[in-house]
Amino acid sequence: MPTQSILVIEDEDKLRRVIGMHLGAAGYQVKATATAEEGIKHAGDADLILTDLKLPGMDGLALLEKLGAQNSHAPVIVMSAFGTVENAVEAMKKGAVDFLPKPFSLDHLSVVVEKALEVRKLRDENRELRAQLGEKYQFENIIGRSPAMQEIFATVARVAGTRATVLLAGESGVGKDMIARAIHQHSPRKDRPFVKINCASLPENLMESELFGYEKGAFTGANTSKAGKFEAADTGTVFLDEIGEVPPPVQVKLLRVLQDREFERLGSNRVMHTDVRVVAATNVDLRTALEQGTFREDLYYRLNVVPIDIPPLRERKEDIPYLVEHFAKKFNGEISEGAMERLISYHWPGNVRELENVVERSILLAHGPRVEADDIRIDMGARHRPAGAADNFLPEGMTLDEFEQSLIKEALKRANGNKSQAARLLGLTRNALRYRLAQMGLE
Repeated sequence: MPTQSILVIEDEDKLRRVIGMHLGAAGYQVKATATAEEGIKHAGDADLILTDLKLPGMDGLALLEKLGAQNSHAPVIVMSAFGTVENAVEAMKKGAVDFLPKPFSLDHLSVVVEKALEVRKLRDENRELRAQLGEKYQFENIIGRSPAMQEIFATVARVAGTRATVLLAGESGVGKDMIARAIHQHSPRKDRPFVKINCASLPENLMESELFGYEKGAFTGANTSKAGKFEAADTGTVFLDEIGEVPPPVQVKLLRVLQDREFERLGSNRVMHTDVRVVAATNVDLRTALEQGTFREDLYYRLNVVPIDIPPLRERKEDIPYLVEHFAKKFNGEISEGAMERLISYHWPGNVRELENVVERSILLAHGPRVEADDIRIDMGARHRPAGAADNFLPEGMTLDEFEQSLIKEALKRANGNKSQAARLLGLTRNALRYRLAQMGLE
C-alpha cells in the first residue's frame, strides 16, 4: 500500500515541526507549510489535510471553502486554540471531518488522523462503487441490439431526467431490474439512494411497516421506531418490483405517496414528506387485475405515466448472440458455432436470466476447452409447444370451471399452501389468486 500523504498547515513553527516529526515517525509522508496560500498548492497530492483555524492571510474556514470549490477529496481536520462550539460547527458545515482543540496530545492526534484516513478510504470506495454502477448501467453496457431494445433505451434516455413515474412490464427474467437501475443512473438522482422493494417477498401483514416504517409500540414486538423504505429512499429512487402483489389496503397508501408525496408511519399521526422517484415493475397484466377488482384503477394510472414493455427474449432472438458472448466472457468460456445455433433455436421461457444460467452451467460442465452443442444442458422441446400446434382440450367430463379449480388446488398443493408461490406457478398475482379462491368458495 502506498505511503499516505498528510499536508500540515500551521503557522506556529514549533508545533508544525512536532506534528511533522510525529506523523513522519508513524510512517506518513508529511508536507508542512505555514500559510494556507502555500498549503493549497500541495492539497491535490494530500490524502489528508491538517490545518490550523487561525492563520495569517487566508484562515482555515476560507481554506475549506477553497478546497470545496476545487472538489478536493482529501478530508480536512481543523485545529484551533480558539476551540468553541461555533468554530467546530462552522468548520463541519464547510466540510471538515473533525475538530481538534489545542492543546492536544500526540496520541489523540494519531487517533484523529487514523479515523480521518478511514473516512477517506470509505469515501474513495463509495466513489469507485458509484462509478462502477454508473458504467454498468450505461446503455452500451446493457446488451440489446434489437430494434425493440433500442427503442426502450431511447425512451429511458428521454424520461430519466424527469421525475415521471415509470411502469416496466415484461416476463420474469427480461431485465426489468436493470432497466430500472439504468433510469436511476441516468437521472439527476444517480448519487442518491436506489431502494429496491420486492413486493412479492413481503408478507401482507408486514408490507405497510416495511414501506412506511413504524413507531415504537405500534404493534407487538415494535420495541423501537424504524424508518421505512420510502424514508430511506428520500431524494432518490424507489423501485417497486412485482407491484401487482401489493394488497388493496397498501395500494391506498401508495396512491397517497404518488399523489401528495406524503405518508404516515404505522402507529403515528405525524405526516411525513418524501421526495422520491418511483419506478414500478410487473410480470403480470395489471389490466386483468383491474377487471378482477384486485388492483386500484387510480393507482394503475398513477403508475402508468410512462409505460415500457420489455419483450421476452424469444421475440428478439437477434440479441441472443450478443448476450451469449457477454456471458461467455464473464464466465471465462468459449462458445462454438454449433452451441450458438442451439442456444439461438431455444425459446427461453426464463428469458435472459435463464440464458445466463445455461451459459454458466455449460461452461463449467463442458467436456473440452470450449462449449460444443452437446454441452448445452437444456431441454430443447419439453417446455416448448411449436407455433401452430393444436391446443389441448379439457379432460373428458370436466368443465372449464372444474378444470381451473383443479389447477389451483394442484398449485396450492405443490406450494404447500403458500398462496404467493402458488400464484407464481399459475402466472397470477397473489391478489388475483385470492379473488379466484373467494369465487370458488375455497378461501
